[in-house]
Amino acid sequence: MTPLFSFDLDSIVTRALEEDISHGDITTQILIPSEINIRATILAKQALTVAGIPVIQKVFENIDPLVVMHVECEDGTHAQQGQVIATLQGQAQSILTGERVALNFLQHLSGIATLTKQFCEAIGEYPAKILDTRKTTPGLRALEKWAVTCGGGTNHRMSLNDGILIKDNHLALLSAQGIDITLACRMAKTNAPKGLRVCVEIESLDDIEQALAGHADVLLLDNMTPELVHQAVTQIKGRAVIEVSGGITLKNVREFAAAGAETISIGALTHSAPAVDISLDIQPGPTT
Repeated sequence: MTPLFSFDLDSIVTRALEEDISHGDITTQILIPSEINIRATILAKQALTVAGIPVIQKVFENIDPLVVMHVECEDGTHAQQGQVIATLQGQAQSILTGERVALNFLQHLSGIATLTKQFCEAIGEYPAKILDTRKTTPGLRALEKWAVTCGGGTNHRMSLNDGILIKDNHLALLSAQGIDITLACRMAKTNAPKGLRVCVEIESLDDIEQALAGHADVLLLDNMTPELVHQAVTQIKGRAVIEVSGGITLKNVREFAAAGAETISIGALTHSAPAVDISLDIQPGPTT
């Protein structure tokens, strides 16, 4: 999995806590005495792939460093319905105050990991890689893409500076200036920093030879059917990497992999993954 760096985590968790408790937790402060200690269980209410353990650790560390967390399911592992993901011990006020922020992170990130795992499993024996995209929640890209790796996916295009991606709108503007796909790719190859690959969006089989003539490294086959992807693979004959995107679902992803796609990029991994059901349940009474 991609490592989750602390400098990403600190700022994200700090902002999340400021949203929720910048003025304190008035209900808990009024009703729960500070001397009460509890044990709490973080429980999977459905089958899921875990992602977010370091994030919830950071949440409680920021609220109260004395809260002790014991992890039962590490990131990237499968949790059965009813399985304990982690336990917390410490001051009741601290655990109750951090509960919502911690669960928000854990449910969202585990939802992304779970959906990614489903896509990876759906392609079966085919060697295609499941990639994410830049369709992420503003400010949460690092976390969401990290959750993709927890589900077995591969990070792709962390930012606009990661590679040359010539999209349909670029091509439309260039076409108005008399610049076709071939020339656009050659311009990119000539001026790109060393080591950056040139990827160009392909909307029809007619575009393929133009892109290959421009020495594009990656052809992004956008919104094609599996049948058209198969035709494109046959036409390209290994002269460029083939990425497929657009309209990919759990029902059809295997067909695209079978058609010969080397990589399949799926925006839904991050922009449409449903949050999974996870609860935090407390056990009142003395802790050991």
